[in-house]
Amino acid sequence: MPQLSLPEYEGATPGNLGCPGCGANLAMRYLLKGLGERVILSIPACCWAVIPGYFPNTALKPLVIYTAFETTGASIAGLRAALDIRGISDMTIVGFAGDGGTADIGLQSLSGAAERGTDAIYVMYDNEAYMNTGIQRSSSTPRKAWTTTTPGGKCGLWKREAKKNMMQIMIAHRIPYAASVSVGYPEDFIQKVQQAKKEKGLRFIHALSPCPPGWRHDSSKTIEIAKLAVETHIFPLFEVRHGRYSITEKGKGLPVEEYLRRQGRFSHLTNEDIEEIQEIVDRNWEILMKTARVMVEEIY
Repeated sequence: MPQLSLPEYEGATPGNLGCPGCGANLAMRYLLKGLGERVILSIPACCWAVIPGYFPNTALKPLVIYTAFETTGASIAGLRAALDIRGISDMTIVGFAGDGGTADIGLQSLSGAAERGTDAIYVMYDNEAYMNTGIQRSSSTPRKAWTTTTPGGKCGLWKREAKKNMMQIMIAHRIPYAASVSVGYPEDFIQKVQQAKKEKGLRFIHALSPCPPGWRHDSSKTIEIAKLAVETHIFPLFEVRHGRYSITEKGKGLPVEEYLRRQGRFSHLTNEDIEEIQEIVDRNWEILMKTARVMVEEIY
């Protein structure tokens, strides 16, 4: 992806309540840099319902509405309808929710918004667990990861299920634009946000957002880990415009062990576990590469 200078606009100001090294904090910052000033945010119960600060203070410049955990998709649909009735067309409506509020409890309302073609951008900032309420597993938690509800121990009760593939779920809704982004690649992140702003209908952005407390890594390592997720092909960066796939960062194909061993939530993994994960990652990357080469286009 071509390089660009980062926009100067800051819609998220310093001095918020985010944890040191919070990837979700960077995700919001890059999002607002890419969208500019005319934005309304809908935020459900999640870390970002706390991060801006206590009322009446806030670290966010855009207008914000806080909603129930499961209603982000319905909320952005209502906001869009209200603005349309008033003839306001230059305001970007954004749903900004975590993986729990998107892949789990919020999936129904998001699916409805996608099916109806709601003209809004939906961002899932993915820290791979319910971090705000105590690091409980979500359907976006990777297989065999530690969380407080998959604590391991003698019974080996780590997360048993595979991470839910939200990109493919949203692409299956035949939306005009879907993209994966990482806070380790701000230029790629912002350029995709700017592309999403140009489209009409429901647009989906999946943002990998490392969480130092939940992932059990040092707060200074957030960017390093965010980049390693891409370099190991665990979290590929790609976009789909009207059915047309494009991989925007191919990565080096580093061994997955370099990513996993830097996080305490994977410290229990055996060599056999890592080999199994490597095989799955390699297979998924091959499927993505083949899909991008075919570049199937459909008229939506």
